[in-house]
Amino acid sequence: MSGFKLSNLEDQKKLSDMPLGMTVHSLPHPDEVAHADELRTRMGRWKMVVLMLICASPVIASYFTYYVVRPDGRRNYGELISPQKDMPQVHATDLKGQSVALNSLKGQWLLVTVAAGHCAERCQQNLYFQRQLREVLGKDKDRVDRVLLVTDKASVSDSLLPALNQAYVLRLEASILRSWLSPSQGYQLEDHLYVIDPMGNFMMRFPANMDVPSATKAKKDLERLLRASASWDQPGR
Repeated sequence: MSGFKLSNLEDQKKLSDMPLGMTVHSLPHPDEVAHADELRTRMGRWKMVVLMLICASPVIASYFTYYVVRPDGRRNYGELISPQKDMPQVHATDLKGQSVALNSLKGQWLLVTVAAGHCAERCQQNLYFQRQLREVLGKDKDRVDRVLLVTDKASVSDSLLPALNQAYVLRLEASILRSWLSPSQGYQLEDHLYVIDPMGNFMMRFPANMDVPSATKAKKDLERLLRASASWDQPGR
């Protein structure tokens, strides 16, 4: 036992005589820190882009199916707007003079017509076809809302109110409308029916001077569009 203790004492003495070793960790270079921050920023941006694409993928897929795949070879009657134009972030007024945020209309497909308050013959015809197109969609009609955008301060005739039942009627300056909606070359804003998707994008317009045969073609366009978007669009806002 005494030899064991002596050996331990000798070992401890040897260890005490040995110099202590110290490891010095250098600080990172500022350029390395900046580079690491830049990489993290880039990665965060890419993650955000991927998340946005995932959220938008059902919409993109439905549009791709409707406009690109189309194995039956049919052509759409309505004119596709490219690039699509997002709904302006403005307020309109209703027939009672109350302020209404235009983007409150988002969440539904919209059939939009534009007119002055007195609503001349073309306006009345567009209102008629607008109403008929929605009704013939049957069970899907609750996914579509009718909108009349009035571009002046003229009173809307009481005789038109029955035709505007369950429609949104809002006043909005023509200059604002022109930044969002646009007619075909050679036509006026009032000549068309416009299609707005549930995200507020102006994405299609039907040719001017709609009649019964052309309304039948427009109906088929709406049916295919609603069918293609059925996986992500539901009635109600």
